[in-house]
Amino acid sequence: MGDTLVLLNARAGTLIDAGPERVRDGLVEALDGRCSRSDIRLLKPRDLIAEIQRAATSDYSTIVVGGGDGSVSCAARALAHSGKTLGVLPFGTINLLARDLNMPANVHEAVQALGDATPRVIDLARLNGRVFHSLSGLGFFSQMARAREEVRGTPFGRLIGVGIAAFRALSRTYPFTLDIRTDHHREHVKALAVLVTNNRFNPDWHRPVLDEGTLELHIAEHAGALSKLKASANLLTGAWRNDDDTDGIRSIVARHVVIGRARKRAFAATDGELQRETIPLRYEIMPKALRVLSIG
Repeated sequence: MGDTLVLLNARAGTLIDAGPERVRDGLVEALDGRCSRSDIRLLKPRDLIAEIQRAATSDYSTIVVGGGDGSVSCAARALAHSGKTLGVLPFGTINLLARDLNMPANVHEAVQALGDATPRVIDLARLNGRVFHSLSGLGFFSQMARAREEVRGTPFGRLIGVGIAAFRALSRTYPFTLDIRTDHHREHVKALAVLVTNNRFNPDWHRPVLDEGTLELHIAEHAGALSKLKASANLLTGAWRNDDDTDGIRSIVARHVVIGRARKRAFAATDGELQRETIPLRYEIMPKALRVLSIG
């Protein structure tokens, strides 16, 4: 791994539950003999972002980030095309990229697996020039990101919290009209949700291929209240991949996607982070843009 810097979100509930000192000791053991030098730091969320940005120009060759998809997205932006290697520890709620890199969901197992991870190169994507690693969504997805922030830190369990967030998101989701352009296609559509993914996801929200060099656009069209409920459920569970009756959820493969609408700005949830973006939304694939540590 060469010189390795490990940056951990000290406020992550997963880390707190696992025991910060136990995790640190496990990292020391996992990295022993596998890197020439290691530096492990537990940081507040704001400091974590600043350290990730500084790490991009440091003399460390491997940067390991322990956090959620938002922190990992920041690291992907900082390290894209840098020649440095990004390692990911799953300290968030969804952990999409960590799952796709076959990192165990259990923190202690992931720490031990890190020592056996090997480098590979994967694709990234961009929204209006901003790099992301997994997905970006409008409509229901932006409402879901907003609702998840509202229930974060509440005394509910994680699964109950996700359920409450989904209910709130569904109640706030209304159809909107979009102009969508892809490589060889253009259409106007009235939708409940739009999702753009970096490479293709399976029904279990796992990407079997991370360097296919393509985006996939998913459109959940509006067709009444009942379809709104089923489409939202299908989008959350990935069931539209297996269900012939998908209530108007369509998928289009492309390398470039442009989304326009009447408003000048719109909220998009990108790798779990809610951002207000300028219209039109311009998505593009970044083939083989990031070197990462992966299991298997």
